[in-house]
Amino acid sequence: MHRVGSAGNTNNSTRPRKEKRLTYVLNDADDTKVNPFGLLEPVLSPPQGDTRAHPCYYGHGVIFFFFTRAMHCAGINCLDVWMPTAPDGHDYLFTGSRDGTLKRWELTEEAATCSATFESHIDWVNDAVLAGDNTLVSCSSDTTLKTWNCLSDGTCTRTLRQHTDYVTCLAAAEKNSNVVASGGLGGEVFVWDLEAALTPVSKASDAVEEDCSNGINGSGNSLPITSLRTISSSNSISLHPTPPHGYAPVAAKGHKESVYALAMNDSGTLLVSGGTEKVVRVWDPRTGSKTMKLRGHTDNIRALLLDSTGRFCLSGSSDSMIRLWDLGQQRCVHSYAVHTDSVWALASTPTFSHVYSGGRDLSLYLTDLVTRESLLLCTKEHPILQLALHDDGIWVATTDSSVHRWPAEGRNPQKVFQRGGSFLAGNLSFSRARASLEGSIPVPVHKEPSYTIPGTPGIVQHEILNNRRHVLTKDTAGSVKLWEITKGVVVEDYGQVSFEEKKEELFEMVSIPAWFTVDTRLGNLSVHLDTPQCFSAEMYSADLGIIGKPEDDKVNLARETLKGLLAHWLTKRKQRFGSQSVANGEVSSGKDISARSISHSRMEVDGNAENDSMVYPPFEFSTVSPPSIITEGSQGGPWRKKITDLDGTEDEKDFPWWCLDCVLNNRLPPRENAKCSFYLQACEGSTVQILTQGKLSAPRILRIHKVINYVVEKMVLDKPTESVNSDGTFAPGLPGGQSQHSAVGGDGSFRSGLKPWQKLKPSIEILCNNQVLAPDMSLATVRAYIWKKPEDLVLNYRVVQGR
Repeated sequence: MHRVGSAGNTNNSTRPRKEKRLTYVLNDADDTKVNPFGLLEPVLSPPQGDTRAHPCYYGHGVIFFFFTRAMHCAGINCLDVWMPTAPDGHDYLFTGSRDGTLKRWELTEEAATCSATFESHIDWVNDAVLAGDNTLVSCSSDTTLKTWNCLSDGTCTRTLRQHTDYVTCLAAAEKNSNVVASGGLGGEVFVWDLEAALTPVSKASDAVEEDCSNGINGSGNSLPITSLRTISSSNSISLHPTPPHGYAPVAAKGHKESVYALAMNDSGTLLVSGGTEKVVRVWDPRTGSKTMKLRGHTDNIRALLLDSTGRFCLSGSSDSMIRLWDLGQQRCVHSYAVHTDSVWALASTPTFSHVYSGGRDLSLYLTDLVTRESLLLCTKEHPILQLALHDDGIWVATTDSSVHRWPAEGRNPQKVFQRGGSFLAGNLSFSRARASLEGSIPVPVHKEPSYTIPGTPGIVQHEILNNRRHVLTKDTAGSVKLWEITKGVVVEDYGQVSFEEKKEELFEMVSIPAWFTVDTRLGNLSVHLDTPQCFSAEMYSADLGIIGKPEDDKVNLARETLKGLLAHWLTKRKQRFGSQSVANGEVSSGKDISARSISHSRMEVDGNAENDSMVYPPFEFSTVSPPSIITEGSQGGPWRKKITDLDGTEDEKDFPWWCLDCVLNNRLPPRENAKCSFYLQACEGSTVQILTQGKLSAPRILRIHKVINYVVEKMVLDKPTESVNSDGTFAPGLPGGQSQHSAVGGDGSFRSGLKPWQKLKPSIEILCNNQVLAPDMSLATVRAYIWKKPEDLVLNYRVVQGR
């Protein structure tokens, strides 16, 4: 069975050791635009020139436009409808996506408005349930559960850490707001009491966190999360040692395999679970004891439902079957062969008389559990992951980023059967498959959904270009775009063109160290900065187009990127603590970052960069579509937040120490040698000689025209200089008679007073492997593409006659 979070590009998706990585997630959306559905009149066309508006299709042929700020960009794993008793009369739809976010949609008769985005999970959101009057609980592949205030602006109130692997499913008791159960790939099922007065005891001290405590997710209406019970396949129950406050939670150990589905009755007295063991397990969540095991399915169980009383249970499986179980009799009373592939989603009418089902065969069926009559409501282009009934419609979540609502007649499903076209569900799984092969495929009742909340196409393919600043991407719609990752923006949208041809067209013969990695697991570009590798790339300010800096100043790409990402945080920090604390690298506790983590002797001070918060234009991130940061500090766990939502209170408990030391103190971790050693020799047969002999050393980014300058200088000097000057013209001889010379100073410059290389006489050419080198090539590029050998680079020079 596949892992819930295994699809998509997972390169570099394994989180490295704590505090070693900072990730920022880019998005091509406008966070400042107002959703037009909030207007009184429908918007029939996008604002002029706004390319971020996308059509949203509703009934009666009316087209609305939806801005990307409110859209998911990856598949929708879960959804739930909330119908509060508030006097405003609005219902809400919550959606959880593989992009790591949840969204709240305000529903009216003609529109769906995104009123909040819940952003804190750092991986796929796999399930979400409503508990109590205004609490939303979500679970994720990041191994956590999170609680939210349904009416908040997206503030996480609690993070629950107990699972050791992806958390795949949740279940809540409709009439008992205290109880929520969670299951995951680790074979664990936990029952959480959301309103008990005690703190849960766990195998880790951070089983429950108040996100407000670390300054990352603020403070909302916190719920006192307390008792924790662990349920497993075995009836052996062990007690934790009694903690100081006297609470001893119940833990049952021994669950064998992964859990993919949970369901609970209304009162919270019965819990069922299913997964890769192909059996339905029944538990008493109050004690954690197993009451029965139901066998019948031949493949993974992916969906479960319980009626309100807890007597009947519906299960959907990868064996394509739906089974109805009588828990009182402890047996399967009906089997329904409706689908031709895995059943992944179930939803029942309030009376448990009919079931809606969807799955891998892209089809949504309605089945009468008594008469076995079944009807194909609609077919889709993507597998169905979850269903939620809402009045006379049903919301459908799929592996696509859009959400659709289809007519379902949920209050009176018999109306649908009156249209005809139904068939009798068999009781053997191959019956529907055989009927499909024979051509008796039912005709869907509906061709188009009544509502569509569109999503944006997710990125499915990417290529980091050789300049290490641009990334080429392709999304699910086939659109190819060019991103500048040091600014977090799309610089070119090529439309639907060949990705491979565009990649070849954009190829540059340049060599820059790989200072970042990228993955598209969340449907967006996630850029990972890992220390110390991320500080290995430098460029000259002239190549970056930075005005006001000497053209030969070296710019560390990671340092400037971090400054751009944390510019808003630095501004807020100055407002809170004053500019002096920022300049001194102080954190909110008044301590210097370096005192906690590392000494000066192990750090490298970037002497070419000013110790201030100035952000150069090539590193200015958009505040219209700000990226989100995913990282962790010395306390708590990983967190995610938009850079514009940072309030300046975050410190070394929240950020990696090396990140703050770089931005606040201008210190970089020790790095690999950024020099390139080479020999400079006259071409064979040339009568021209220069005064320097032996091995030379220069920055890898040094341009060939600088080497030309060096050759010309050595040809015209009256006598050699045998010791290094302040500008680094030469280096002293090495022991053993071999001399090694430094071609340039630390800033990459040669002896002052030289004319530009283009005007120097005589005219010199530099060659490598008998190939004339372009003056703007760097030593690293020559070594990678021309020399292609592990030995030290050998360059040759010659005088070009007649110039």
